[in-house]
Amino acid sequence: MELVELKIQGISYSDNTSGAFALILDEINGNKKLPIVIGGFEAQAIAIALEKKIKTSRPLTHELFKGFADKFDIKLNHVLIHKLIDGVFFSNIVCEKDNEIIKIDSRTSDAIALSIRFSAPIFIDKEILDQAGFEDNERYPEEINFIDDSFFKTDTPDKTIKESKDIKKISSNKIKKMLEKSIQSEDYELAAKLRDELNTRKSIK
Repeated sequence: MELVELKIQGISYSDNTSGAFALILDEINGNKKLPIVIGGFEAQAIAIALEKKIKTSRPLTHELFKGFADKFDIKLNHVLIHKLIDGVFFSNIVCEKDNEIIKIDSRTSDAIALSIRFSAPIFIDKEILDQAGFEDNERYPEEINFIDDSFFKTDTPDKTIKESKDIKKISSNKIKKMLEKSIQSEDYELAAKLRDELNTRKSIK
């Protein structure tokens, strides 16, 4: 297996695909890019790690994992994207404990979120990059629109939105983003209302 090192270029979003984001990775010693489709929650977990200035009130899942690993002297050496099946990337986080190397199966989004927190490199099997990547001078099928600073924030959604009785006028995409933020900020009352509205819309279709 020939390995290629990647770095994170950024996170994009698509107005055409509901709730979908793309994590864009760059080949370090080449000109290929790799788009990986991830969910909104996963995108936010990566974005928060990239924005060092953002501090959450309590540890999120990946911070908890990092704290646990540090406490027990577990080192995350690197992340390896080793398989692609039906458009889904499979990854390992390669850890070290007492000079023993251990590979742990992981979702690629989680592996990359952890790699940022551990300052660990990201590698991919060259065959997968050749198969799924695109050249720097090629256009990615979805126009790349990088997320703005508002996406990094974990504040409670605006009270005027929270108190609005006319939630049906809000688009489904915006409701999904509000739902993610409300869960992040532990506003479960609002999250329940948003979830019920989404479920109602699904049942009507």
